[in-house]
Amino acid sequence: MRERQGSCSVAPQQQLQSPRKLDSVMSEPFRPYEKLVEITLLGKKFQVPERNSLLRCFQFISPETIPYGRFCWNQDCQYCRVTCQLPDDDDSREMLACKFIVMSGMEITELSQELKWCLRSKLPQDETVTP
Repeated sequence: MRERQGSCSVAPQQQLQSPRKLDSVMSEPFRPYEKLVEITLLGKKFQVPERNSLLRCFQFISPETIPYGRFCWNQDCQYCRVTCQLPDDDDSREMLACKFIVMSGMEITELSQELKWCLRSKLPQDETVTP
């Protein structure tokens, strides 16, 4: 019985290396995506994963700071408020980045102070950030 089990067993490392398993691990904490889309953030262009909330895309842009922001991720705190221009709209609109799914060609023109603080190293240098 032992010989049979030993000859048929697969090393744990080999089991983890299936492409599907690696894809799901690599995309966490992001929703599955196949491509990056371009958005403009205060005049600077970024490539971010499609099918994800704007706040999650900000985390893609700055993974070292967004997770430590004071964001609740469920619209209660309002710290992720942005103003943006969508490609199919004439007027800009205010929205919560935690609730809006990113759209190719969107232009974010205003950020909350919390987002400015968390994204300060990625923003154009002329942006004023107050803690």
